Amino acid sequence: MSFNTPILLIAWRRPQQTQRVIESIRPMRPSHVFVACDGPRPDHAEDIELVEAVKEVCRSEINWPCTIEKRYSKANQGCRIGVSDAVSWFFSNVEEGIILEDDCRPSQEFLPFCSELLERYRDDSRIWGIAGSNFQGGTWRGDGSYYFSRYPHCWGWASWRRCWKHYDSELKSWPALKKSDLMETIFTDPTEKAFWSNTWDLLRNEGEPDTWDYQWCYTVFANGGLIALPNQNLVENIGYGADATHTKTEQYSTKIDRSLGEIVHPCWILRNSMADRSTFKTVFCYQDADENRPPQEQSHRNHWRATVRARLLSTIPKRFRTLARKSLERTPHSIEDR
Repeated sequence: MSFNTPILLIAWRRPQQTQRVIESIRPMRPSHVFVACDGPRPDHAEDIELVEAVKEVCRSEINWPCTIEKRYSKANQGCRIGVSDAVSWFFSNVEEGIILEDDCRPSQEFLPFCSELLERYRDDSRIWGIAGSNFQGGTWRGDGSYYFSRYPHCWGWASWRRCWKHYDSELKSWPALKKSDLMETIFTDPTEKAFWSNTWDLLRNEGEPDTWDYQWCYTVFANGGLIALPNQNLVENIGYGADATHTKTEQYSTKIDRSLGEIVHPCWILRNSMADRSTFKTVFCYQDADENRPPQEQSHRNHWRATVRARLLSTIPKRFRTLARKSLERTPHSIEDR
């Protein structure tokens, strides 16, 4: 048996995690695998050995009959360019496919889930992607195995060339959208609107943080795209730790504890706004428990979120700030906390 949907594996300086991801996809024996690896940072001598170890893992562990395409960068491009350029390379070669990074260990249901939905919504311009993450704390959304969201989670995801070709890495269209009255169409909640406006201002004007996925969020939001998200988590993040770029501490559970079962398609293709509101509070705008620690002791993205939150609150009249802070408090870390 082989699996014919193309897969892109993006790996960098984490050979053990890379091996675990490959072990997870091996039973499906994908017939076409793309591998991208960024180069070592010039001021980190240990990167040279780690990057070579990742390449060796890919060479030795992708050991089933398949076509392998490689894109190995000699110079370090960083998270923002390294990942987005790898995805652009992938979609320049295929019309549709699945993307996994080296910290995203998929369940055995994830690849078939993506493949079935890629085919089902291939020509539906409303649908911009499929993802494997679920941050709903055990709440089942809608009448199907998955629901529709505005949020393109990137811990294991899939899409089409028709969508990725619109990716706006530099947020070139953001100033015009910001000046228009269309932001109220995207965001009915003024808190969420202010949060994302500050986020995109920081990205465009200061280049912070060094990431690619918030630009993908912008692209999907600005085009009114929908993302199919499973009602059970299908991908576990195994990358938490000191060597991670952004996820140095585990902020919410990504354990795969239950099966999704046979796929049941939802009756309606409509965004679940209640689920998205929960996602906004849980994933994007939580209160960091360690926010009073020095920035250098926090993960870079956590510090950036705190900066966005502070800027957001500064725009709100003082008499309303206590209420606004409460609305930004993060929900519990995991299902077990609820």
